[in-house]
Amino acid sequence: MLLYIICFLISCEQPENRKKIPVEQFVVGELDSVYSTVLDESRKFWISVPPGLKGSVADTKYPVLFLLDGNHHFLLVAGITTQLSRTISPNMIIVGINNVNRWRDFTPSHVESNEQSGGGNKFLDFIESDLIPYINKKYPAASNKTFVGHSLGGLIVINSLITRPNLFNNYIAIDPSLWWDDLKFLNMADSVFANNQFKGKSLYVGIANTMKEGMDINDVQNDTAESTNHIRSILQFVKSTEEQKDNGLEFDSKYYKNDGHNSITVIAYYDALRFLFSWYALSGMDKFYDPDSNTTVEELLAHVNTHFTNVSNRMGYKVIPPDAYMEILARRFTNKDMHEKALACLKKYIADYPKSDRAYEAMAKHYLLRNDSIKELQFYNKVLELGDNNFRYDRAKEKVDVLNQNS
Repeated sequence: MLLYIICFLISCEQPENRKKIPVEQFVVGELDSVYSTVLDESRKFWISVPPGLKGSVADTKYPVLFLLDGNHHFLLVAGITTQLSRTISPNMIIVGINNVNRWRDFTPSHVESNEQSGGGNKFLDFIESDLIPYINKKYPAASNKTFVGHSLGGLIVINSLITRPNLFNNYIAIDPSLWWDDLKFLNMADSVFANNQFKGKSLYVGIANTMKEGMDINDVQNDTAESTNHIRSILQFVKSTEEQKDNGLEFDSKYYKNDGHNSITVIAYYDALRFLFSWYALSGMDKFYDPDSNTTVEELLAHVNTHFTNVSNRMGYKVIPPDAYMEILARRFTNKDMHEKALACLKKYIADYPKSDRAYEAMAKHYLLRNDSIKELQFYNKVLELGDNNFRYDRAKEKVDVLNQNS
């Protein structure tokens, strides 16, 4: 079953004069399921897989983001990760786990006031023993994993970090319900963070404004009303986590004054991913774009290669520049008449993607601007050799015909 956004092309004519409207389907993800031997039930989840690094020399594997409340938040997170993957964060597989019983699955301990509660650790068993192996076997999953939850989902995310720190690399807890069971897991986190190492782990906590009107972030910490227990427990967790500076955990949090418990997810997911992958984007390029800096082509390539080597080390698998990334850099150099650096970027693009028609077309366009019709023809012919029956093939064929006529 596919999840679609249906886009209608709307005519401005009167209804009776309208022609049949074409419909285009934009596929976001598909529904899959796995039978859980731990839970003794079938669990459905939405999954979004990137289209692949077409023609690249790298293994097409992606980090996996496991998202709780998938039936509510899947579209949002899939959209954010797709947009950020242009430069800010890697392409990711999104696994949006649909709910069956949130009180059962997201609460790590049982409380007498809620008969359904206390199945959280069994739910983590399901993720560890059933879901992750299924994803690893069926989809191009890399070892890097992120766990994301909101509200009670945020509670089970933090419980996972303190009880199973090796299960995921990154954790996102948005407005987590740390008030649960008389602050049991808040107090547990204090002890665990103080006495264990979390090097290589990252945690982001988003805090919604759930205070009474007229109260501010300083006032609420001295409040004792039950209505503020939720935000007070999160603020206490943030404070104690920030004090544990020697345990290796990469931690950040943010208070969202203008967002409540439900609206916070839109902006907080975005901020969380930017924090978790703050090291992913290529930086330090200004000196190479400066024509007066006297930087060399060799220094440029060393800078790019070193960056993606460091990214690969962080991710645990080989990462190369995203498709068309080097083409974008080349365009910027071309616009500044820095043609040697532009050519070096395009050569790297082809080296990383030797079977990509887009890479060879980009090189042909470069030689068009350089008025080198011989090499332009050479690279358009390479597009044709790849034989992809698409618009680039058609465009290259037209160019080759014209160039041959003019030769």
